[in-house]
Amino acid sequence: MKLILTRHGKTIENENNITQGHLPGTLSERGEEQAKKLAERLKDVRLDAIYSSDLARTVNTAKEVIKFHPNTSIYYVEELRERHWGYFEGKIMRLISDPNQYKHTVESDEIIYNRAKNFLTKIYKLHPNDSVLFVAHGNINIFLTGIIQGYKLVDLEHLGENPNEIEILSNQKNTAISEFEITESKNKTILLNCYKHLK
Repeated sequence: MKLILTRHGKTIENENNITQGHLPGTLSERGEEQAKKLAERLKDVRLDAIYSSDLARTVNTAKEVIKFHPNTSIYYVEELRERHWGYFEGKIMRLISDPNQYKHTVESDEIIYNRAKNFLTKIYKLHPNDSVLFVAHGNINIFLTGIIQGYKLVDLEHLGENPNEIEILSNQKNTAISEFEITESKNKTILLNCYKHLK
């Protein structure tokens, strides 16, 4: 399976440092422009199926892509939602005086890791020889990328201890593209966090 993984366009909330999580999010003017440039980049790429998070910021990004792929099936799914940030959603995290007391409300690494892994397994079984696009979010994309590259949960929980890993797996720019070849025995990374279409 060829998997193309991207993140939604920039949102008004991104620009104002507001934690979104499962909130819909609204593409900013810049985000709408990014979504259009993403769609232009992918217009001649074979896409057999598109899976998008069902949150508005990803839905509206995916809708730009589908304009060039009107015959491709698109599915809006909860499994590709961003990490649920609990108490922090809708808030500016740096303004919260004691964030530690609310950490229990956040979706755990284990839950989001298993959510990503189970979804990836399901999609591979459905599309073993297809070209598939995921339109998702920064945090869930870290876990998807990590799983594809063979990281275990414990590795991802300690990413911050290795600056090279955190640079590779996080810091995904809005509408940046990563591309992978996935097989039963071995996965290959073709492209990681490429945003040349935005330049």
